[in-house]
Amino acid sequence: MKTIVITGAASGMGLCATKKFLSQNWNVVMADFDSKNGQVKADSLSKEFTNSKVVFKQTDVSDAESVQNLAAFSHKIFDKIDAIINNAGIFVSGALHEIPENSWDKIMNVDVKSIYLMTKSFVPDMIKNKSGVIINTASVSGLLGDYNMAAYSAAKGAVTNLVKSMALDYGKYGIRVNNVAPGPTNTPMFQKNPQETIDKFIAASPINKIVEPEDIAATMYFLVSDDARSITGQNIPVTAGFGIYISQPQQ
Repeated sequence: MKTIVITGAASGMGLCATKKFLSQNWNVVMADFDSKNGQVKADSLSKEFTNSKVVFKQTDVSDAESVQNLAAFSHKIFDKIDAIINNAGIFVSGALHEIPENSWDKIMNVDVKSIYLMTKSFVPDMIKNKSGVIINTASVSGLLGDYNMAAYSAAKGAVTNLVKSMALDYGKYGIRVNNVAPGPTNTPMFQKNPQETIDKFIAASPINKIVEPEDIAATMYFLVSDDARSITGQNIPVTAGFGIYISQPQQ
């Protein structure tokens, strides 16, 4: 039975990914900063998915010691970690000059530095085993610019390019690395928008919908599976059609 570590696993896309992998008989280590909600979710999922093992570890993905503790915890329980999903992330809005310095630092630490720390902690064993898969949650905002999203676009833009270097460096060890780049997704964070804003996003999609977290989880599972054995170094957009329009007026 294979084992995966998922960060940001207590809600949204991370929680859906946890359920997806458990449904396919994978063991899952759930990592999240929210210790109370994370443990409750892990306890509930343990009862729902009895063919797999799911455990929770409170983790600050921007802190080196916390991530090292996650790796030690994971390897103590499971003999081998086959894959990791670097899903934890935060959002900061505003034009560049409006963003407080501490907010800039925080989004870079959580959205970008976390991938460095997770890789540093988990890849050595993957190299030793000559196998492994890493999935990062990027964003369509890292592929294109958008209004009042300078810090978020910069952070996710770093992730969209980082995947290529990671794939090049680790491919010789049998390790594949890919990104999922979601468009507007129906997560608790997105649901904080006014309904009027949500309706505008739906109307802007050529298929009149926003992405569901389950759609992202399904893509993550595909990229980790052997069906994607020839895919590495890629940004895979899951956007409900966002990002395919060049903004010229309809004629």
